[in-house]
Amino acid sequence: MRSEGAVRAGVAMAACGVLLATLAACVGDGSGHQNTSNGHSDARSDEARAVDLKRIPDVGDRYQKQIPANARQVVAVYGDGKDSADSTIALFTKSGDTWKKERSWSGHNGKKGWTTNHREGDKRSPVGVFTLSDAGGVLADPGAKLPYTQTASIQAPHYWAKSHWHDFDYVIAIDYNRAKGTPPNDPTRPQGQSKGGSIWLHMDHGSGTSACVSQSKANMEYLLKTLDPELHPVVVMGDRADLKA
Repeated sequence: MRSEGAVRAGVAMAACGVLLATLAACVGDGSGHQNTSNGHSDARSDEARAVDLKRIPDVGDRYQKQIPANARQVVAVYGDGKDSADSTIALFTKSGDTWKKERSWSGHNGKKGWTTNHREGDKRSPVGVFTLSDAGGVLADPGAKLPYTQTASIQAPHYWAKSHWHDFDYVIAIDYNRAKGTPPNDPTRPQGQSKGGSIWLHMDHGSGTSACVSQSKANMEYLLKTLDPELHPVVVMGDRADLKA
């Protein structure tokens, strides 16, 4: 944990009173299927590993232009369809003016798909480009480069389906309607409660979430150890049709 971890942990504990609402915003009522993820990267990434690119592939001008000029890492989340909970996730890194696809793998998004106007409880993930500033989880810091807050207060309640119990062992906060520089479960929502919040990258339970993006433990560990605040990482996320527009 970073040297300021004690302060950040204090903020996290102050948020405990709204914890269940926060977790529900991310995952829902705990219903779902058992985890089917095997933790391995998509085999197609082997072919793509050496490909150099001038743009993030399959992302049109609208969202390409929203990627900050100083961003050197992009997590791209390609939803299978507007109403699909299935997605493919890839990490791109930039050297000079060239992007390189490092790895890709399967994951899940909101159980009802995607939206360009996310609202609290709509079960859809927000389409857009968002910075990645803070991480945390129930488990100890695995070597994250992003500021990491370990706290048991983030743990999924055990009255949820057992398949969901470890969803928040590792999380990375997506900076949608949240205050940067705070633990992922900080309840602050600058745009108001109705716009939703607590949108995270977190561990997968084998089916769609309430708005978050989920993937295997191995891939969460990979992102935590790889995403570097000095490289200004962002996530570009949405269904394939919206991303290409």
